[in-house]
Amino acid sequence: MTDRPESERPLTAYARSLGIHVDGEEDGTPVLAVEFSSVIEGRPGAFHGGATSGLLETAGYAALRARLEQDGRDPQLKPINITVQFLSAGKQKRTYAKGRITRLGRRNANVSVEAWQDDRNRPIATAIMNILMADRKT
Repeated sequence: MTDRPESERPLTAYARSLGIHVDGEEDGTPVLAVEFSSVIEGRPGAFHGGATSGLLETAGYAALRARLEQDGRDPQLKPINITVQFLSAGKQKRTYAKGRITRLGRRNANVSVEAWQDDRNRPIATAIMNILMADRKT
C-alpha cells in the first residue's frame, strides 16, 4: 500500500510510453489524460484505436486500484474481459478518461470507463472491464 496520492503513483511502462498521465482526481478517482502525438496517431490526424483502448484500460485499472487502496486491499488484478466501443474518431486534442466501478466484490470487479475530448457528455469511446482480483502469493 502507499499513502501517495494517485497523481504521484507510477503508471505502467506501456501507459508512460503512450504519454498517459494522471491529470487530476474526482471523488478519489483518477482522471487520466494523453496529448495527441505521432506516438498515438493512427490514420492521419486521428487517435489510433489501440492507443484509445490503452487509455481506457489504464483508466479502468487506475480507478479500481484507487478504490482498493482506500479499502486496504492489494490483490493481483487479472483481466477477464475488456470490451471497447469506439463512438467517434479521436481528434488531434488532449483526451481524458475516467473509470467508474459498477460492482466491487470480493473476487471480481466490473468497471465502466469513458474517454472524451472537448465535451465529457460526448465520449469518443467507452469500455466495460471485468476483472478478477486474485490473492497475492506471499
